[in-house]
Amino acid sequence: MKTKRLRSKFMTFCMLLIGLIVIYQYTTNYFVKKNTPMPTELHPFVQEKTNQLVQMMAEKGITMIITDDFRSAEEQNILYEKGRTTEGNIVTHARGGESLHNYGLAVDFALKTTEGNAIWDMEFDGNANGTSDWMEVVETAKSLGFEWGGDWPQFKDYPHLQMDFGLSLAELQRGERPNVAIDH
Repeated sequence: MKTKRLRSKFMTFCMLLIGLIVIYQYTTNYFVKKNTPMPTELHPFVQEKTNQLVQMMAEKGITMIITDDFRSAEEQNILYEKGRTTEGNIVTHARGGESLHNYGLAVDFALKTTEGNAIWDMEFDGNANGTSDWMEVVETAKSLGFEWGGDWPQFKDYPHLQMDFGLSLAELQRGERPNVAIDH
């Protein structure tokens, strides 16, 4: 009887020890930040797809411009303060390190009129084909692999296009980076 209890206690101890080892390995791999530097420019694949998008839109008679792409954490914090501690409207809910712009994985766009003005008019049909130029940009961007901020369920960011390559914000913050080859 004593041997059974001892064996049971030993088995419980072993199972507990194995559980602790598994938890330790999981948390070490999941929570420990890699020593990966923050990007300093737009990811080359995102840059290539952005260039393709601009070219494809030009071929449809739509002039689009990229109004923002890579943004440092410091620049992100300045934008975050707009409408909060500085004048202006709130333009982002993301602080530095919380936006895909900070990882070189996002761009913002506008349309350009024949007069040279940047506009964010989602109904504008400058090429007069009966379809909103804005939505033509969005559909083409999606076909190139971009996600559109206008599809987000809560804060709609209509000028925003991004590619996350299956990485969550938490993974990017821990130092994971996309490993994507550029098309040629």
